[in-house]
Amino acid sequence: MLSLVALPSAWHTAVPPAGSLRAAARAAVSMDAALIIQNKGGGHGEIGYHLALELTKDKGMDITILHEGPDKGKPPHNAYGDLDAAGVKVLWCDSLDDSAACIEKLGDAKFSAVVDNWSKSPEQIKPYAALAQSMGVTNYCYISSAGMYKPESDAIVTEECACKTTGQREAELLLAEMGLPYSYFRPQYIYGPKQGKSYLAYFFNRLTRGKPVLVPNAGDQMVTMTHAADNAAMVAAAIGNPKAVGEAFNCATSLLVSYDELVGMCAAACGADPKIEHYSPKEFEGGITKSLGFPFRDAAFFISAGKASDLLGFAPKYDLKDDIAWYYADNYKAQGGEAKDVDFSVDESILSKVAA
Repeated sequence: MLSLVALPSAWHTAVPPAGSLRAAARAAVSMDAALIIQNKGGGHGEIGYHLALELTKDKGMDITILHEGPDKGKPPHNAYGDLDAAGVKVLWCDSLDDSAACIEKLGDAKFSAVVDNWSKSPEQIKPYAALAQSMGVTNYCYISSAGMYKPESDAIVTEECACKTTGQREAELLLAEMGLPYSYFRPQYIYGPKQGKSYLAYFFNRLTRGKPVLVPNAGDQMVTMTHAADNAAMVAAAIGNPKAVGEAFNCATSLLVSYDELVGMCAAACGADPKIEHYSPKEFEGGITKSLGFPFRDAAFFISAGKASDLLGFAPKYDLKDDIAWYYADNYKAQGGEAKDVDFSVDESILSKVAA
């Protein structure tokens, strides 16, 4: 694995932060309570779990989670006893789209910071942003996605990279237009001990069944996979920090791994003899899509966390190379991954074409 070096750059986003935003953040109320607006699960779900614990234990904040339901007892919800023990208040909502009903659950509670880990559009974020605005929060942290980037080469992606017009990008811009003390966090590929769906399942599904692992192109494309606790630590470092206001941050580790290296790591974890088959996605209609199964892009796609290191003092604590063994045992295998029925018909069609 490689480690990224922080790159000097003009870090500011396309919407320059107003000096008044940082001034307000310095002068605002003390950092004592935070509201996390939380989605149902997935990678973002685990970020919220780790973030609530970190803010409670390390920063001594009172944490309330406004949570989209229902609680089905699946990861990460089956670990929420940890949150209860830490004093985190979880308010379950039928749908966060019903903002009026959800906000009513908060009663007269006040917060100095809001973390939106749910919204995917300006329409969704607006009522919660208005609530934060009325409270005069010092930080509004919005966890969006690095998937909005549209890099033109295989070079490292910084926050200066052009963005597609997505609902999440429009939500980011709305926060700036409203004059909130915003920080955007753009995670890429996430893993963790409380995860349900997994990017790594693609590799384990094939390795544990003696199947070849199909990898697009040469397999030397680099990618970053980040532990959800590291994602959460970066967001936590922004709360109460005026340097974070008005900025976008790539929310990722600084460690790189290639696709072929990732296959080898997964194989070592599950005790399999890996066989990799490379193929050209250009030979298939649509290239690499979800219908072809591969979890990542066909080209290199890795983002720099140098800005967060520079402004927030962020440094990742976790390394996928060290975590892959427990991830296989405690996540994939423990959740019955080896026993599930997996459809390999797409793999077979690709292999038939590669062999022809």
